[in-house]
Amino acid sequence: MTTCFVLLVLLLAAAVVLWDRLRLRRQIIRLDAMLEQATRGVSQEETFDESRLSALETRLAHYLSSSAISAKQVAEEKEKIKTLIADISHQTKTPIANLCLYAQLLAELDLPEEGRTCAAALEAQSRKLQALIEDLVKLSRLETGILSLTPRQAPLETVLEEAAAQFLPKAEGKQLRLERHPTQEWAVFDPKWTEEALCNLLDNAIKYTPPGGRVSLGVQSYPLFCRVDVSDTGPGIPEAEQSKIFQRFYRAGAVQDVEGVGIGLYLVRQIAQEQGGYVKVRSRPGEGSTFSLFLPRD
Repeated sequence: MTTCFVLLVLLLAAAVVLWDRLRLRRQIIRLDAMLEQATRGVSQEETFDESRLSALETRLAHYLSSSAISAKQVAEEKEKIKTLIADISHQTKTPIANLCLYAQLLAELDLPEEGRTCAAALEAQSRKLQALIEDLVKLSRLETGILSLTPRQAPLETVLEEAAAQFLPKAEGKQLRLERHPTQEWAVFDPKWTEEALCNLLDNAIKYTPPGGRVSLGVQSYPLFCRVDVSDTGPGIPEAEQSKIFQRFYRAGAVQDVEGVGIGLYLVRQIAQEQGGYVKVRSRPGEGSTFSLFLPRD
């Protein structure tokens, strides 16, 4: 009698353990299915019992449901931003072009000295506004995913040559020596946007280097990355500010009187990240700066 009772208890215990494990397995399968649905952008509300694990399952279902709603809202906001950017680009293009045109026409007239000064200032500010709008539109399109980069295997020499050619007249006009070191290296990058990044780095280097200085453009190769260096003999950047200069609209106190709005380096960082690369700076006050754009080789 006692033996039968013990066997019965053991069988009941085994049945309870087996049932509990089967229930746990079902719940894990359901959790896995919920996560799989979430990765595909699908989330469905279901009714669960009130056990501790099922309560967790319920909270996970609510979280996935709210995440799906949030993702939908983000997509809608991106679409609104896309429309807004298109409107800004379209609505400002003609007025700014007219401002630049009329400023040029004014400068060609027989004006007194004060009038010529005002016309030159008007043209300079119009060009600055035009560049600002263009940079903001580019940046917004990158951040919202409206524009996507298409990196591909390509030689670096071509993009370096084209970027340097654009800024050679500006460097010569400021009495700077612009050096470009030829390279045979290849990397994976979007040629158009990488040229945009290099142009921003060259523009900064020329802008902040005093007359008689030097700006150089070269490449160093590593197993995983190619490093494109833009070096200058400018005033350098204090260590405390080096972590801030890639922030949007940040401008160091020492260069507040130099033309600029603080978007260029932020745009360079965004372009580098979109290609699986990154950007760094090495600098010491009084010893110039080197901005390095790292691009993946494969």
